[in-house]
Amino acid sequence: MPENFIGNCCVAQSGGPTSVINATLAGVITEALKQDDSIEEIYGGMNGIQGILQEEFVNLAEESQLVVRGLRYTPGPALGSCRFKLKKQEDYDKLFRIFEAHNIKYFFYIGGNDSQDTSLKIHEMAVARNFPLRVIGLPKTIDNDLPITDHCPGYGSVIKYVATTVRELSQDHGGMGNHDLVSIVEVMGRSAGWIAAGASLAKRKDHPHDAPHIILLPEVAFNSQKFIAQVQNTLKSEKYCMIVVGEGLVDENGNYLSASTKTDPFGHPILGGSADYLQGIIEEATGIKAKTTKLGYAQRCAAHCSSKADNDEAFMSGVAAVQAAVKGESGKMVTLLRSDSAEYKCETGLVDLKEIANQVKAFPIQWINEDGFSLNYQFHKYATPLINGEVQVPYDQGLPNFVRISHARVEKKLENQTV
Repeated sequence: MPENFIGNCCVAQSGGPTSVINATLAGVITEALKQDDSIEEIYGGMNGIQGILQEEFVNLAEESQLVVRGLRYTPGPALGSCRFKLKKQEDYDKLFRIFEAHNIKYFFYIGGNDSQDTSLKIHEMAVARNFPLRVIGLPKTIDNDLPITDHCPGYGSVIKYVATTVRELSQDHGGMGNHDLVSIVEVMGRSAGWIAAGASLAKRKDHPHDAPHIILLPEVAFNSQKFIAQVQNTLKSEKYCMIVVGEGLVDENGNYLSASTKTDPFGHPILGGSADYLQGIIEEATGIKAKTTKLGYAQRCAAHCSSKADNDEAFMSGVAAVQAAVKGESGKMVTLLRSDSAEYKCETGLVDLKEIANQVKAFPIQWINEDGFSLNYQFHKYATPLINGEVQVPYDQGLPNFVRISHARVEKKLENQTV
């Protein structure tokens, strides 16, 4: 190990969280503690890049092993998050002054598409400045839309929760409906229908009449006449009709049917309201009152219903990132690779951040049946292994007993902390 690559590491979290985002953090901490010949201190950057620019660090090496293990079943970003885009040259200048002041030689960023763009820019700036820094991105998104990687940590857990909720709702609706109940479940998914598609796992094998009866994906342009006809046909044979819709539903021109005029810091339109839109056209066309269920933030933090396979792979990603950085890799993101064996197996790989940043992996059209409302066997084959196993969450007085990091602050070394 070259002497100039003995130093401290920093790990941070960014963007919308998942129920296993802290399992990745636990993997980074656990492996970094083993690499004491290369990594001296383990810092957590509070609130992503935005907090790092304020020199807000905590000393993760001081956390007890009980807390580190507890991160495996604790949802939400333990280090806080942000949706902050590096734009100004002075931001980069300050960032590298902070890295230098704290002798940070390794940087790990846990996040989705936009976060990996930030990782790439930091890596490229370090190379341009000849600054000794190794940058590794870690995948995280319930949307499952990062390219190259077979799937993303967080996805298996969100579709396990969505499919579980759909199956539970079907028990309710099956007893309450009398060919007059329409239920709409809205799930997340900006540009790709991965989450909505996951609801199809609620259908039992050889039970074609199970809910959900209609799934609406962003990949299939919405046709109101065809949709209403499908709802009416379902109600003729079933006591109820359950619809699952992604928030990114679009019309034949590719326009969002429920987008706000507001945008997030990265310029993406703020979505939500697809269920309300469908409710309106159903009630107008059929006279039947439609009910809506919006899973909202609950779907991305439901640790009580998370997938053990997902959790294990999130942890494995964190371990792999540290190992790769210590071996000299930089400007890469950890990927999950599915083996070709009959039995599902997963291992990690690496890909250049240039191939990831700001790219979106579309849902395969060939996995959607010709009716445009259901998914075929190929999707079920892909998704089923990702929801296997249950994470054991400890309970205290009947409620989940999550952990919190102690936030042992690292002393600031620079003045003028305003970004």
